[in-house]
Amino acid sequence: MARFDLAPPTPVQREALIAGLSADERRVLLQHGTEAPFCGAFLDHKREGTYCCRLCGLPLFRSSAKFDSGTGWPSFFSAWDETHIARIRDASHGMLRTEIVCARCGSHLGHVFPDGPPPTGERHCLNSVSLSFVDAGQPLPDPLRRGGAEAGPA
Repeated sequence: MARFDLAPPTPVQREALIAGLSADERRVLLQHGTEAPFCGAFLDHKREGTYCCRLCGLPLFRSSAKFDSGTGWPSFFSAWDETHIARIRDASHGMLRTEIVCARCGSHLGHVFPDGPPPTGERHCLNSVSLSFVDAGQPLPDPLRRGGAEAGPA
């Protein structure tokens, strides 16, 4: 497995990455918003590969961990690498939940719940706009590496 630098983007890198986001992507990734259920681009997505952070490109979830939760959002039972996501206590909206964010850039991804399938029993419930996708066998882009280098295959 390729190792990724988890150091956050510099202010200049962050501004350049944010400049490439749509208004909806900015609302979800940067302001902890949520997209409407049953409308995300990756809800019924079936291709093999890797789901990455839409802002910084960090690999987050493998297609082999994706399952249909019936909730209206793409769901995964485990992360690509547990160090690539951070868990934050979220007491907003009158309930207690666990928010998940990209460990490198802090972008909001969604929430994790303890009602997923084996082997983890977790359901990482994500916003499609928080993700990008790399087909299996293609190099994982890492826009924060020096010189725009790419990591190994997905």
